[in-house]
Amino acid sequence: MALEDVAEPVPDEDLRDLGQAAEVPRRRASHAISMTLVVAAALALAGGAAAGIHVPRGFQASVYASGLTHPTAMAFGPDGRLYVTEEGGDLAVVDPKTRLLTPFLVGLPTPLGLVWRGRTLFVSVSGGIRSARLSGGRATARRTIVRGLPFRRHQQDNVLVGRDGRLYLGSGSTCDVCRERDRRSATILSFRLDGSDLRIVASGLRNPYGLALEPRTGRLFASVNGQDSLGPSEPAEAIVRIRPGGRYGWPTCRPSRRLLRLVGSCRGVTPPVAYLEPHSSADGLVFYRGDLFVAEWGEYLSKRRGRKLVRVPFDRRGRPRARVASTFATGFDHPLALALDRRGGLLAADWGRGTIYRIAPARAAESVRRLLTL
Repeated sequence: MALEDVAEPVPDEDLRDLGQAAEVPRRRASHAISMTLVVAAALALAGGAAAGIHVPRGFQASVYASGLTHPTAMAFGPDGRLYVTEEGGDLAVVDPKTRLLTPFLVGLPTPLGLVWRGRTLFVSVSGGIRSARLSGGRATARRTIVRGLPFRRHQQDNVLVGRDGRLYLGSGSTCDVCRERDRRSATILSFRLDGSDLRIVASGLRNPYGLALEPRTGRLFASVNGQDSLGPSEPAEAIVRIRPGGRYGWPTCRPSRRLLRLVGSCRGVTPPVAYLEPHSSADGLVFYRGDLFVAEWGEYLSKRRGRKLVRVPFDRRGRPRARVASTFATGFDHPLALALDRRGGLLAADWGRGTIYRIAPARAAESVRRLLTL
């Protein structure tokens, strides 16, 4: 069943009124100068080692780009370049060869998500969605296609395009715990690509920050940040599968990390598929090598929770195999956004350091080491 089949429509007039390694396999060098050039090329393509980032055996971490100011979201465009939003409102492009940054858009109000559909870019911002078209390396046909969505404590989060060709947007609550006056808060919303035909897909989601489609099934998953007022041990951050018409409990029902179940007034509530560390701020999502990876931003001052990448294993049928996530990579300040590159790498944008790290299988590094020992 497609998501739009049972999603709740909201009249367009409501929306108008209320105003997102080098491949070193080269021939064996015959002298020291050739060997040096090979190693230098490998390090340049890999971006250099990422000091302090700890990854599992068999993987390596490198710096993909740096010099950003609080990066919030990223996606590769149709031109093969990486587009990155910054919290202050800029959208920069990373040159694939030099890794230098050039501006693409400015003046975006707190952009937290972006996605491409062909040559059209969609960016989620406070209160809505903006779009632009890539033409001649520049942004043209700039528009605000969705406006007037409620935001306060939280706002509009990640955005993606579903297999049905519609936009899906996480819309956070305006409070920690309350009864929302606007039913578009604490929801997953859906729109046509022109911003029309707003539909409420799912509700009861306090802050559904990250969105990702399971590649084999097209199922939509979201990361949800739990309330802040219950102390350090509850509630869990959650990974949920978004089902059309689904109710996810907030503000009367919450996921317990200790009990691995829902607690509170939970009749008719869809439970999480995975329970994450309380107050770890589960944010960016991406499916990588068959599993779901989550960027845990952590707490602003304390380093006790989050600040790492975790993994939820999935089976070959696109279903979660564990109810608790496991740690994958550590050593970040505040990881926020995740993306995949075209060479099999996982990119993680660190909001705190202004750096994008690349994590990939260590085949390239091993090739360099073998060359050096020949």
